[in-house]
Amino acid sequence: MYSALYNHINRFIDLSNDEQEILASLLKSFSFKKKAFLHEAGETCRANYFVVKGCLRLYFIDIKGAEQTTQFAIENWWISDLTSFIFQKPSDFYIQAAEATEVIIIERRNYDELFEQLPKMEKYFRLIFQKLHQASQMRIKYLYSQTAEERYTSFNSLFPEFVQRVPQYMLASYLGFTPEFLSKIRAKK
Repeated sequence: MYSALYNHINRFIDLSNDEQEILASLLKSFSFKKKAFLHEAGETCRANYFVVKGCLRLYFIDIKGAEQTTQFAIENWWISDLTSFIFQKPSDFYIQAAEATEVIIIERRNYDELFEQLPKMEKYFRLIFQKLHQASQMRIKYLYSQTAEERYTSFNSLFPEFVQRVPQYMLASYLGFTPEFLSKIRAKK
């Protein structure tokens, strides 16, 4: 049932069959239809989501009332409002299914128990969070150091699957420009 997650974890640490059973007791799985909300702004984020199939996005509403996508997650990626999840504070973000999506979740109430029962999972999540932090830093760098067209070209070469799967307005929001501008860039290609 959780084989995709076990395979992902085993890329970073080794979990025995007994440890996988302990982990399974702390997990849940859900399916969400396209456009369904897993989490809404104003709520406290109570789960960290591992995408088995599909695509999720994390976004906020800016001062002009526009959606600003800050993160996507496709198969084998984690997504959450980590600040809200870890510190149990109200969130400014939404998590929405960009496609029909299947997830495995670890709820906040089981998070500490997970680390107590499976201490090596702290290493796994440390490595995952390091990768997430690095990706966030590079995204910020690209937003400030590249033109809009360079950001699109770079993103398209690094993550071509997103360009095909994600609605244009979500991709444009993530890359820091309007859907109309994205249409002009694509028309040039």
